[in-house]
Amino acid sequence: MRKSIHRTIGGALSAVTIAAGLALALPADATPNHQAKPTIVLVHGAFADSSSWNGVIERLRRDGYPVRAAATPLRGIATDAASVKSLVDFIGGPVVLVGHSYGGAVISTAAAGDPAVKSLVYIAAFAPDEGETVGALSAKPVPDPIAALPLQQVPTGPQSADLYLEPAKFRSVFAADVDPATAATMAATQEPVNAAAFAEPAPAAAWKTIPSWYLVARNDKAIAPNLERFMAARAKSRTVEVNSSHAAMVSHPEQVTRLIEAAAR
Repeated sequence: MRKSIHRTIGGALSAVTIAAGLALALPADATPNHQAKPTIVLVHGAFADSSSWNGVIERLRRDGYPVRAAATPLRGIATDAASVKSLVDFIGGPVVLVGHSYGGAVISTAAAGDPAVKSLVYIAAFAPDEGETVGALSAKPVPDPIAALPLQQVPTGPQSADLYLEPAKFRSVFAADVDPATAATMAATQEPVNAAAFAEPAPAAAWKTIPSWYLVARNDKAIAPNLERFMAARAKSRTVEVNSSHAAMVSHPEQVTRLIEAAAR
């Protein structure tokens, strides 16, 4: 009997010792009371790809944020939003959705009615209202409008085409403050957008119910800065302005990261 009692007490003490050792070995963010940081989901727009977020990703990861860059199909708002929504659902936790350019229209739809999306961040991006098209927004009269984009249409079917920015004019329109070598690579690797995407009415406007942040690129030649200000004000977004080209996430990754982290907090 005494041996049995001693074995029982000894086993209990060993279990306590092991549990204490595990608690000391676990990092602080593994404790049950730790509030995990939301995952930042980055959504590129037309004429770009996920690599345009590289500088932002590096800074977010340095600051301890989990990050995913969605490979946006650029086929149409509903299709692209469904692709992003599937990634958000897979992550299965609190998310901050960040959209650049046309990617703003995508996140506005992807986030609609999803309690996992805690905030929206627009980086020189379209934020259409429900039923509004990107094309109609682009044509909206504003002070100091921009010139028409130098687009190349590549037919993909009898009544369909992909749109590219003319490579020779890419830097001046899209990335004027990006170094020439990087801008040339961006022009060569740009992802085309289905022309019909600009005429597709936005199915939803999540910025009406989800808090949003907006970065206005003051030197933008792809979306008029005054149009960006209009969309930011309409969405009641917390807004910052940066002396940047359209490719703000490439030329000003630090400012973009600070805005995203403000939204995440």
